[in-house]
Amino acid sequence: MQGAEVDPALAAVTRQVSGHAAPATVPSGPECGQPLAAAVAELPVLDASGRQVPFGALFRERRAVVVFVRHFLCYICKEYVEDLAKIPKSFLQEADVTLIVIGQSSYHHIEPFCKLTGYSHEIYVDPEREIYKKLGMKRGEEIASSGNSPHIKSNILSGSIRSLWRAVTGPLFDFQGDPAQQGGTLILGPGNNIHFIHRDKNRLDHKPINSVLQLVGVRHVDFTRRPSVIHV
Repeated sequence: MQGAEVDPALAAVTRQVSGHAAPATVPSGPECGQPLAAAVAELPVLDASGRQVPFGALFRERRAVVVFVRHFLCYICKEYVEDLAKIPKSFLQEADVTLIVIGQSSYHHIEPFCKLTGYSHEIYVDPEREIYKKLGMKRGEEIASSGNSPHIKSNILSGSIRSLWRAVTGPLFDFQGDPAQQGGTLILGPGNNIHFIHRDKNRLDHKPINSVLQLVGVRHVDFTRRPSVIHV
């Protein structure tokens, strides 16, 4: 969990909910508050219809867990989002929090990706990667031990073959985003406030979902049940 930053107020809430301290460092400088969020608030994201929405509108009036994925052909991202799809909306509503996925493909890929993963929460794309860049998301792989992810089921061979098959059989032969771009996870809002930020060092360095949900008071989710998704 190196690289994860959480504000003291959110850590206090986590201790009240779980009885444990949040295993992350206290942020300093611009990431402890509004400047970084304000820098990206007016940048646009696109919904599945291609409609532009200011990124800041997604968390201006509410608290949101925002997951930036690498690209929609990445089998690791696919399997991670399959588990995000298992989070009951009622759990999020109880905690008064919204779940949002951000990709970096054309908006045309949103609907097929949601059908593929079974994901029904909010999702947008940043095709120019302007928000990724402003937030300091890494590009390229950093060699670091990320351990075994509880969300990834495929090995690198089978996962890569499936990704390649989806690329060559899709209506547009593209990688649905920059293959070198890494993602990350944030907790934002209400207002231009960043409470938590984790920038992935490599494709396996994403945050375990329950550890993020715990920070916003969302109940533990059992990710062992099988999803009803299409495997190709």
